Amino acid sequence: MTKREFLSAGIGTGLALAKGTAAFAQQTSPATPTDSGPPSGNRRVASRMAKTTKLFKSPPGFPNGLAATPEGLWIAQQKVSGAQAATYHLPEPKSLTEEAWLVDWDGKLLKTVTTPSRNTSGMAVGGGYVWMVANAPPQGVFQVDMNSRLASHRQIPLGPVNDGGGCHGAMWQDEKLWIASLRLRANLRVDPKTWEPEFLIPFYQAPDRVRYHGIAWDNGTIWQIVGNDSKSYSEGRPGLVRYEAATGKVIETVDFVPSSCDPHGLAMHEGKLISCDAGIHPGWPTNDSPTAGWIFRIDFI
Repeated sequence: MTKREFLSAGIGTGLALAKGTAAFAQQTSPATPTDSGPPSGNRRVASRMAKTTKLFKSPPGFPNGLAATPEGLWIAQQKVSGAQAATYHLPEPKSLTEEAWLVDWDGKLLKTVTTPSRNTSGMAVGGGYVWMVANAPPQGVFQVDMNSRLASHRQIPLGPVNDGGGCHGAMWQDEKLWIASLRLRANLRVDPKTWEPEFLIPFYQAPDRVRYHGIAWDNGTIWQIVGNDSKSYSEGRPGLVRYEAATGKVIETVDFVPSSCDPHGLAMHEGKLISCDAGIHPGWPTNDSPTAGWIFRIDFI
């Protein structure tokens, strides 16, 4: 048994003990990549390409999370302060409040919800609330109502009660909250009322895919943005991975053509994936991407 298999089995056991109906999804370790895309176990995984089409600019700020609803598109604002602001050579923000913006599909601002989230790197909207996921202290998930009232602040489960680690994505599906947990290196489904973990899909593993971002639902499957470790937009190699939601099995991978927008948040609208180019990317100069701040569509080719 490998170390990864041992740790995965331990987490699965913990989930089963915590909730009788809980389940654990573990994909097999990837073998050597082939021309048809990185395989999972002995199974070849389909691979294709995608391009991006700019739609509109977000409200002023760094957009780093998306959620599509019947009312329009929600965009999560990201701010950096303290040591992070120094790293990105940015001034301290006048206010640490981070906003959730509802816009129409032409980019017109319809509503603003203020939240106490920090370095927001993903969001979900559902159950009458905006769920902002933090990637800086005090970490956790901020549940905020449509009148900007904080309903709860809870840490990602299966970790320390005061610091469950950072998060790079979230989504609401079938009255459940999915969280792209960096500490767990997995997408975790949580009951938003009891805050019990129910199901876990480990992040896709490949040598050139070590960064993980937004997630979106697609007819029983989950799309996730992935990327390489890079120092600039020119070195970036973003991609997508698609999981079977019931098992966690990797179904396919996608690479973006050169000069595409830099994807961070992810949402599904009318059968099309929508993403945002935050303008802040770890390791890159601020606004290094030429499409920083844009909301864009992902088209498969």
